[in-house]
Amino acid sequence: MNRAWITLGLVVGGTIVGLMGTDLVLPAVPHLPEVLGGDPARAQLVLAAYVGGSCLGLLGFGALGDRVSTARLFIGSLLATAVLSLACALTTSIEALILLRAVQGVVAAAPAVFAPGVVKAMFDETRAVRAIGFLASIESLAPAMAPLAGAGLLALGGWTLNFEVMAAVAVVVAALLAVTGGVPQVSRRGQGSFASLLRDPVFLRYAVSQALVLGGLLVFVFGMPTVFVRVNGGSLADFIVMQVCGITTFIVAANVSSGLVARIGAERVIGIGTWLAATGALGQFAYALSGGTSAGVITALFVPVNTGLGLRGPPGFFRAILASHGDDARGSALVILFVLASAALGTALVSPWIERGTVPVAGAALAFHLVSVLCLILLPKLERDDGLSPLSAS
Repeated sequence: MNRAWITLGLVVGGTIVGLMGTDLVLPAVPHLPEVLGGDPARAQLVLAAYVGGSCLGLLGFGALGDRVSTARLFIGSLLATAVLSLACALTTSIEALILLRAVQGVVAAAPAVFAPGVVKAMFDETRAVRAIGFLASIESLAPAMAPLAGAGLLALGGWTLNFEVMAAVAVVVAALLAVTGGVPQVSRRGQGSFASLLRDPVFLRYAVSQALVLGGLLVFVFGMPTVFVRVNGGSLADFIVMQVCGITTFIVAANVSSGLVARIGAERVIGIGTWLAATGALGQFAYALSGGTSAGVITALFVPVNTGLGLRGPPGFFRAILASHGDDARGSALVILFVLASAALGTALVSPWIERGTVPVAGAALAFHLVSVLCLILLPKLERDDGLSPLSAS
């Protein structure tokens, strides 16, 4: 196997460690009040603290990327995550766990910040799109598979085992990266800043449209368990089927995206994917307005949204990094931060109306998709591919 793809596999492993912080730990949260005290509301802060810390970590590592080597930050992040995971497993109070989780979220953010820049440093655009598609495919499986693994670990060894496994995985990935010396330096821009990227309409074209397509999808996903069970009279199985179909079509689309980019170009693939996702969202909203509640129809309309995201996701993210013009770490951090912010904002706006059914959820998701389309129409595109093939690895 090519060394670059081995490195990519380890980088994927690093990003999965960050995802474990929510998805692997999730099944243990309802049981925390029994062993650590507090109440269910406080136990939910164990998740919220990690997500909040991650947002701070994205900005922090985005800035540190100019001053410290990528390999040191990437590996150091994994080792610090392992230490804090063990500390979480040893804690005896819910308050201490919440505090540790906030710090853990901060230190665990590095792989997500640097992974796209690492891909850019190793591959030309066609291979980079393929690599980001592979990265996105694995990351899309984590939210589906990690809770199942977390539930198994909880049954096997109690809530502390979830954190101990997270620590072990982080140490193993960090050790392999250190031994192989495989983390290349992410492109730096000494005079770069978050403010300059936020003023750059070309960067915003790709970053905001990327975030809103994914954010719109996440708003729909976060709202539908309640809609299926409490409003439509269905079961959680309806949501699981919808998710499995969505994840499957996303993975297929993400992995054919690079071939389409090679044939018709990145801009066309981004446009097709964005419009396809918006069309699916429009169908969901129209069906909701008609009073439709069939889980099968809702799932069928969810497929084009995931297909569109899968097609535009890899080239869209890569072009956002290219549009940062050498400020790769900050560019990647902002894209991910935009995704988190859009998903959180949309979910918060929908929550007061969630028991009115699919209409508010689908309506909020559609609004995000339409703004994403407007970004592509109104904002200028990347005219030339700065740093297109820095260390082309075949």
